[in-house]
Amino acid sequence: MMISPEGYYEEYLKGKTKEQIMSAIRGLKQEIGRLKNTIESPDYGQEEIVHPSEDTRLHWTREYLERAKQAYAEAGGTYTLSKSEEKAFDFDSNMDFISKITFSNGGFFGGYRSYVVELSDELRAYTKLWDDEEPLILQDEDDEPFTKETYIAALADLHIGEWRRRYSTQRFGYTVCDGTQWELEFEYYNGHKPVRFDGDNSYPYNFERLKIIFGIDDTEEDEDE
Repeated sequence: MMISPEGYYEEYLKGKTKEQIMSAIRGLKQEIGRLKNTIESPDYGQEEIVHPSEDTRLHWTREYLERAKQAYAEAGGTYTLSKSEEKAFDFDSNMDFISKITFSNGGFFGGYRSYVVELSDELRAYTKLWDDEEPLILQDEDDEPFTKETYIAALADLHIGEWRRRYSTQRFGYTVCDGTQWELEFEYYNGHKPVRFDGDNSYPYNFERLKIIFGIDDTEEDEDE
């Protein structure tokens, strides 16, 4: 069972100097990185998952980090963003200006299906395979149709700005020929340059949650095949 952010503060941060709090911040950031790497490993899930799961621990460690940053400021410290945090902050700061999102997923032999969400005015979604285009109905966890605002909120909850720009199996010491490739591109209407993420048989730790908000149901796709 994970303790609350305030419980973490009371036990580990209260009464500490800003140097000690900064040490805790570094440790939390390292733990977040370790948990992401564990979930992103191709071997993840082959062994019995310990509870609380890595996903649950990642969520709460992120909460502890935010509380630690607050405690650091309260202790008189001025927190400086790292380069990766600056990239994440820039991505998050421009989410309200996203005009179009294109998620492509597939392989050489089966083709690449694209899922497109346009957000300039209201939300419009459709999917494309080769030259065929079909409307896409996207729903939230309560089976309510997404609006532009609720869709952006769902995206924000994925912390995509923290993702690597490219995911590859070479990171884990091996190469896969063909297989599945994916690309995620964000376009903006405020002049911000497009932001792209992609992968080759390797995925971010919360990739399945991304697929859900694009209306992708692997079970249905398997049945169609």
